[in-house]
Amino acid sequence: MTSEVAQTALQTCRETSALHTEEKEKMADSTSSCSDSSSSSSNNCSSSSLRDLTRSALQLGHWKEPKKSAVAFGVSLLILVSVATLSVISVVSYLLLTCLCVTITFRSQLQRDISVSCESVRLLADQSLIHLNWFSSQTRRLVLVEDLVDSLKLAAVMWMMTYVGAIFNGVTILILADIIFFTTPLIYQKKKTQIDGYIELIRSRVEEKLHKLQDRLPGAVRRTKAE
Repeated sequence: MTSEVAQTALQTCRETSALHTEEKEKMADSTSSCSDSSSSSSNNCSSSSLRDLTRSALQLGHWKEPKKSAVAFGVSLLILVSVATLSVISVVSYLLLTCLCVTITFRSQLQRDISVSCESVRLLADQSLIHLNWFSSQTRRLVLVEDLVDSLKLAAVMWMMTYVGAIFNGVTILILADIIFFTTPLIYQKKKTQIDGYIELIRSRVEEKLHKLQDRLPGAVRRTKAE
């Protein structure tokens, strides 16, 4: 009788431990699924935020909303011209003084939370890491001449940039880039046919020169490029 009671108690303990083990496995599965879903959702949020930022910049450049594009163009050009004519310290000081004047005047309307969340910083860091890894891999490929033709293209671009650097400084190049970014879409919309014709002509000439250059390369390099 005592042995039967002991066996029954032992069986009960085994069943209880089995139930606890199953509950732990279910909890672990649910936790892993939650972590996977959270990581995938964070990646989706990161990619969507980058797409939204790119779309907003393109909308400004294409003048989809003329008022916002005009304000962005005027402010960016004013800041760059100020940096070109004044020192960076003076420009930053004037900007801060302007912000203080605006906030003091409209203090009641500007009381809002501008803190940056940890999630936003982490998403930005993840995106920056992706772009940094891509840039480092491309730089390694070009500098170590893994593709001779692409490395020669980089050498030609750098050679032309030496002449650009001798004529313009960095701030002047930024001013020209800002003007080109906001004016090129308008010019392209008005003279799309002529510009497409010139682009196709230049592309055909460049491809013809590249084919001639590849024909002059050694046979092993040509085979590697073809593969």
